[in-house]
Amino acid sequence: MEILRIVVTGSVGSGKTTFVRAISEIDVVDTDRRATDETAEIKSETTVAMDFGRLTFAPKQALHLYGTPGQSRFDFMWDMLIHEADAYILLVAAHRPQDFYNSRRILQFMNQRVQIPMLIGITHTDCPNAWNPEDVAISLGLVDKNTRPPLVLVNANEPASVLETLIALIQELMKTSVLE
Repeated sequence: MEILRIVVTGSVGSGKTTFVRAISEIDVVDTDRRATDETAEIKSETTVAMDFGRLTFAPKQALHLYGTPGQSRFDFMWDMLIHEADAYILLVAAHRPQDFYNSRRILQFMNQRVQIPMLIGITHTDCPNAWNPEDVAISLGLVDKNTRPPLVLVNANEPASVLETLIALIQELMKTSVLE
């Protein structure tokens, strides 16, 4: 079976676990634990190692989805997961500009380790005070529209939206001939 390994990363609360759960055909393997730091102000549980889900998209082809923790203290997991990835998605919560710096740091961390196809998934665009995608991209340092990765609006709660995001990522993979 051909397996494409996709890492779903981003700041705490950007929707990584929800994204993986929305599309996985298996019960998601997760490492959620009670949040004991400032994360508890956002949510009660948080990923401390990874989430794992699978989606079969052809008779002998499947996506393995790996959700990372959002806190930088778990960056050793980011490192372990990204080295085996074929592509990745950085989820950014548009309604929390205070987290954009951390999202930018995660983006730099990943790009220092690998040069693989990726895209930016903009989540929480329906929330009050959500930034528009262009402003989010600028805050991430992605100013040049010609060289930046694609921006995709995604509702991590909706399987159809998650699927559209994964299709956009696979299209990026096809541009680099990874799927030949």
